[in-house]
Amino acid sequence: MSVTPDDPRLTAYSLRELSEPELSAFEAELAGNAALQAEVAGIRATAGMLQDDLSKGAPIALTPRQREVIEQAAQRGPSAPNVAKQTMRTRPKRRHLGGKLAGGLAFAALAAGALLVVNPETENAETVTGALELNAPGAAHPPRTSDSPLSVVPFTRGVDEISELGSGRGRAPVQGLPTTPRPKAKRDFLVPPIFDPGSRTDEKALSAFPPTAELERFNTERYDHIAENPFVPVAEDPRSTFSVDVDTAAYALTRRHLREGRRPPPGAVRIEELVNYFSYNYPEPRSGEPFSVTTELSNAPWAPKHHLLRIGIKGKHVAPATRPSANLVFLVDVSSSMNSPDKLPLLKQGFEMLVRQLDEGDRVSIVVYAGASGLVLPPTPGNDKRKILDALERLRAGGSTNGGDGIQLAYQQARSQFAADRTNRVVLATDGDFNVGTTNQSELIGLIEQQAKTGIFLSVLGFGTGNYNDSTLEKLADKGNGNYAYIDSSAEAHKVLVEQAQGTLITIAKDVKIQVEMNPSQVEAFRLIGYENRVLDHHEFQDDTKDAGEIGVDHTVTALYEVVPKGGKVPGAASGSMLRYQKPAKPTLAARSGELCTVKLRYKSPQGNDSREIEHQVQSQAEPFSSASRDHQFAAVVASFGMLLRGSQYKGSSSFASVQQIAAQNAGGDALRQELVELAHLAQSLSR
Repeated sequence: MSVTPDDPRLTAYSLRELSEPELSAFEAELAGNAALQAEVAGIRATAGMLQDDLSKGAPIALTPRQREVIEQAAQRGPSAPNVAKQTMRTRPKRRHLGGKLAGGLAFAALAAGALLVVNPETENAETVTGALELNAPGAAHPPRTSDSPLSVVPFTRGVDEISELGSGRGRAPVQGLPTTPRPKAKRDFLVPPIFDPGSRTDEKALSAFPPTAELERFNTERYDHIAENPFVPVAEDPRSTFSVDVDTAAYALTRRHLREGRRPPPGAVRIEELVNYFSYNYPEPRSGEPFSVTTELSNAPWAPKHHLLRIGIKGKHVAPATRPSANLVFLVDVSSSMNSPDKLPLLKQGFEMLVRQLDEGDRVSIVVYAGASGLVLPPTPGNDKRKILDALERLRAGGSTNGGDGIQLAYQQARSQFAADRTNRVVLATDGDFNVGTTNQSELIGLIEQQAKTGIFLSVLGFGTGNYNDSTLEKLADKGNGNYAYIDSSAEAHKVLVEQAQGTLITIAKDVKIQVEMNPSQVEAFRLIGYENRVLDHHEFQDDTKDAGEIGVDHTVTALYEVVPKGGKVPGAASGSMLRYQKPAKPTLAARSGELCTVKLRYKSPQGNDSREIEHQVQSQAEPFSSASRDHQFAAVVASFGMLLRGSQYKGSSSFASVQQIAAQNAGGDALRQELVELAHLAQSLSR
C-alpha cells in the first residue's frame, strides 16, 4: 500500500504510535520520499510546538460536545484523526499553529489518556515535568513513592496522587491517567500530551526533520549581533588583546542552516569558531608547558597586498589511562520544547557515547529541569554503566523550562562530590529556551560566573531548531570556564563527546589571554579576524582577576590577523589630521630588528590564581600564499568562508568558488575538511 499525505498512518508514525512490525514496513515505504519525510518533520515539529504552547499558557477546556465528538472519533479508528482535526477547528485559537496537526495531537492525547478537563479557577496550577526521584538534598519536591521505574513524567505539585503517574513503562510514560476528572482530586489540570521519542536516533530520522515553510513562521532562534573588528592603525594603537576561545558551536549551526536551505544569520557566524572547528598539525608543547605556540605569515588570499598572520596554540596530550577522575553532573533540559528527534533523543545518544568512556574512578549525577528541577540519578560510579544509561533512557520531555533552578541543583550535586584532584564539571544539554524561573540572561550569567570561581566548570551542549537560544548558551559557557558545542547529528555527538572528550573534560590552562604588539616600523594597520566578543582592554591582559578562555587536553586554538604592511592603504580608514598635543611614539631599537610583532600569552593552571606569561617573536618575511603550509591555507579559506557568509566589508576578492577550490586542495583525506567544500557549494547555490 503506497503512502499518501492523507494516510492516517503518517500521523501515527510521526507520533511514534505504530507497532514494531508496522514501523519497519512503514519506514521502508518512506525511504527516498522527500515530500513525505518533510510531512513527518512538520507533524513532529508542530506537535512539539503545541506541547510547548499548552505548557506555557492558561489551558483551554474542551466543551462536553467537543469531548464527545473526539471520543467517538477515537472509537471509529483510522479516520479518527481527520474527525478530531475538524472538531478542533471549533476551538478558540490562542495562536495560529497550523490546523492540520492540532486535531491529530488532541486525538492522540485523548487516546493516550493524557488530556484532562481544566478548572479555570484553579490556583497554583503549576504543571512541571521531572523525574520521580526528586530526592536532592533540600529539594522541596515530592519523593518517589513507589517502586515504579525511573521515568520523567508529568506531575502536579499539591495533587496527592503523584505516585499514580509513574506506573507506566516503555512507550507510554503517561499510561494510566484517566480521561475523566478524578473524583478524589481537589482540582484538575491539563497535563500536556507527552510522546515518547524512543531511543532510535539514526541519521535517516534526523535528516527527515528539515524546517518547513510553516515552521519558519514560528522561528524564534536568538543570535547576538556581531560588530566586525575594524582595521586599527598602529600609530593609534599597536596592541591587540583578546581571550582565547575553543568553542565550535558556530560551525555546526552554520552547517545546519545551509543544509536546511538558507543562509545562516550573521550573528551565528563567529569566524573564530569556524576556524577552530578544525584541528591543525601544531607541535606538541615542550616538557612542563601546557601548550605550544606556532606562527606563520603569508600573503592574504583575498587581499594579496596584505599579509595574513596565523597564531596557533596546541594543548598538551594526556594519555586516557593517566587522566584525573571526573566528577560530572549531566544537567538535562526535559521541557516540552525538547520533544523532537533532534533534541532529547539525540541528547541521550550523545551522553551514552560519553558514559561508555568512563571508569570506576568517575562519578556521574543526572539532574533534570522543566517547570521544576529534580535529581534523577545520585552520584554513581562511572563503571556502573547500566544504571546510568537506564536513567538516561527513561527521560521524557514535557512542561515549561526553569533553567535557573536546574543549574543551581546541578552545582549542588557537583559540590557534594567535589575534589581538587578531580575534573569537576556540569554539562548542560538544552535548546536554551528558558521561560520560567531565572530567565534573565544577566542573572544566569552571574550565577555561572560565581560557581566557576569555586572550581566547578560548565560545558554547554546545544540541540535543536526553531527556538534555539545561541545568545544565552554561548555566554553561559564563556562565563562557566567551559566550552560550547552545538550537536546537530550523531556524527557531531561522536566528534564532541568521543573524539574530543579529553579536551571537553580536562582543562589544562584557564584564563588564557593573548596580546599581540605590532611593530610600527613594519605594520601600518591590522585587524583581528573574529573573536569580536572576546576582545579585552589592554590593561586586562595582566589583571589576574579578569576571566578569560580555557584550553583543554589536545585542544588547538587558531587566531588570524590581516596585516597592512608599512605604507599600505588602510581599508575603511579616513585620512585624519595630526594630533595637536602629541606625536606618535619614537620606535625603539627592537623596531629595527625585522620583527613583525610579539605574541604574548598569559594563563593560569586549572586550580591556580596567579598567571604565567609566554612570549614569542614573529619575523616580518611573508611567503606567497601558494607556498604556505596546508594548515595555513585551509585556516585562511575557512575565515574567507565566514566573511562571505557574514557579508563582511573586508572579504576582498573572496568567493565561494575560491573557497571550494582552496579547501579541496588542502583537505587531503580529512572528511571534515571535505565537508567544507560541500557547504561552500551550498552557500554558492543559495547566493544565486
